[in-house]
Amino acid sequence: MALPLNLTIKVGGYLLKQKLRRRDKFPLIVEIEPLFACNLACNGCGKIQHPASVLKQRMPVEQVIAAVEECGAPMVSLAGGEPLMHPKIDEMTGELLKRGKFVVLCTNAVLLPKHLHKFKPHRNFAWMVHIDGLRERHDESVSKVGVFDQAVEAIRQAKAAGFAVYTNSTFFNNDSPQDVIDVLDYLNDDLKVDMLQLSPGYAYEKAPDQEHFLGVEQTRQLFRKAFAEGRRKKWRFNHSELYLDFLEGKADFECTPWGIPSYSLKGWQRPCYLMADGYATSYQELLDTTDWEKYGRGKDPRCENCMAHCGYEPTAVLATIGSLKQSLRAVSPR
Repeated sequence: MALPLNLTIKVGGYLLKQKLRRRDKFPLIVEIEPLFACNLACNGCGKIQHPASVLKQRMPVEQVIAAVEECGAPMVSLAGGEPLMHPKIDEMTGELLKRGKFVVLCTNAVLLPKHLHKFKPHRNFAWMVHIDGLRERHDESVSKVGVFDQAVEAIRQAKAAGFAVYTNSTFFNNDSPQDVIDVLDYLNDDLKVDMLQLSPGYAYEKAPDQEHFLGVEQTRQLFRKAFAEGRRKKWRFNHSELYLDFLEGKADFECTPWGIPSYSLKGWQRPCYLMADGYATSYQELLDTTDWEKYGRGKDPRCENCMAHCGYEPTAVLATIGSLKQSLRAVSPR
């Protein structure tokens, strides 16, 4: 991944350690969902479809720390739901930073201005703001008018306060290559966010909108056209070059679902955060008791159209470090 130097060194050392230990399954990033509740009802997300009793629950800070330390991943993504609705999200973040983790806090940014003062800029911390398109497109995606403007203002405030800000954009089959270009140009050139992350929409089983998820060939065509004419090289992506190749159809990989495991109020989600085939009580149990061979294209129909970074970015990263050519490509200037 295109990471800051301090994180590149951290992740490089971690990967070397796993290789020396001859471990074939280990996490690169752990996604923690300390709550499922959210202040928005996005069309492509099924999180708030949980029962009201579950939506009221908040994971204790100690439980979050224990899960992160158990799996040992060097990076932590605090997600949800909307993490800023958790009353101790600032304490949670601080405790993870004390332990040397690189923390990305995912948010729709509506509550960010209200809570920004609780956080301090840190070399190992970044906000990840969800932006699915320019004003009309984004507001349609989150089913609420005005959210795009709120998110943009929150990004500006966070940047002005000295924080690193990343964005995550999910695209669907009603997005054109020009839609992708327009929002990435705006985020990269106008808002000047530090890193851009993107993902083809995955068909969550409980998502309200089931008609607009991308197929594999649709995904490849969308990003091949959006990345054309050298545009890909100018955008500051939070992705490995090989994962971007994968989105364009220039490379193909098998999924590595254990590389970005998900831990929530229900436990370690099996096999990944996009599918829920039961839960394990520990990361080791997740590794040992999940039948990994039954997942992936050609094995499980739910995997057929998935090209999400949670499964394929770890594969691309491992392929990068396993190739001198790709390693040099990863560190060369764009």
